[in-house]
Amino acid sequence: MLSELQKKLDYVNAYRENRLKAAQNVLENPSLFSELVSICFSPEDKNNHKACWILEFVSYEELHWLQPHLDFFCSNLKILRDESAMRPIAKVTQLLVKSHYKKNENGIKLSEENLQDCIEASFDWLINDTKVATKAYSIRTLYILGNYYDWIHPELKVILDKDFGDHSAAYKAVAKEVLKKIK
Repeated sequence: MLSELQKKLDYVNAYRENRLKAAQNVLENPSLFSELVSICFSPEDKNNHKACWILEFVSYEELHWLQPHLDFFCSNLKILRDESAMRPIAKVTQLLVKSHYKKNENGIKLSEENLQDCIEASFDWLINDTKVATKAYSIRTLYILGNYYDWIHPELKVILDKDFGDHSAAYKAVAKEVLKKIK
């Protein structure tokens, strides 16, 4: 039997308005959040990518809801293979890392293991054959992390310099922006 959330996900499509409406439903029913996170990392679920879209929108409003799920979220980043799931999760990863390093007590608290998982996934997304949006979020996430791990910026620079000519204008714009900051 399908859950209430699964039934709603069946009707979600790529239109922004449609995704926002589904996210609003989760925001109004926080009890659905755990299941949403679980579906995000269930690649065999036909609604897996849709759950990821919704999680991205929910995270813009209630990122702290992820705090109790961080070990699960971060340790499962590497299992994602669907581009439609990877892009929003790469964005959520960026939001988490940004929040972790913000100087306020309301921020997300990532463990060292969580941070290592974010680093590994971001480098994987960057060097593997993923679409440009996922790569762009990964570049920005790695830039932030590189301010705290001294080995990341040199590695990131090598990858960006090597791959620069092979990518789209959007990739080049993000790469150029980040290279300027780390040189």
